[in-house]
Order: sequence, then C-alpha cells, then structure tokens
Amino acid sequence: MIAYQEILEAIAVLSEEDQEELFELIRKRRIENRRSQIATSAQAVLQAVDEGKVVKGSFADIKAYLLKDEEE
Repeated sequence: MIAYQEILEAIAVLSEEDQEELFELIRKRRIENRRSQIATSAQAVLQAVDEGKVVKGSFADIKAYLLKDEEE
C-alpha cells in the first residue's frame, strides 16, 4: 500500500489542472460512497418497519405509544 506522504508528494508534482481533476474525482467518489451508505441504512430501516420492529407515526403517535408503556 502507498504511504500517505507518498500520495501527497505525487499530487504535488501534478499540474494545477490535474490536481483539480483529481480533487473533483475524489469528491464525486465520496458523494457516491455516502449515497451508498444512506441507501443501505434506508434499506435496513424499511426492513425493520416491514418486520414490525419499529413504530412509525407522528410525534403525537410516538409520544402516546411511549407513554402507554409507562402506564402499564
């Protein structure tokens, strides 16, 4: 694996245009990775809803649900 310092040195010798292109590519990849993480998380939430492991509703619905447990 390439050391972090070696990467920085390699970037330093690139032209300003190439550095900008590299930074834009990295930015786009980070965005895609984050989108993928969000999609995975959303799938897990939807699955939990389908399996009845979560309660959904308005704030008032959730509050009533939680308070109902205290009363019992």
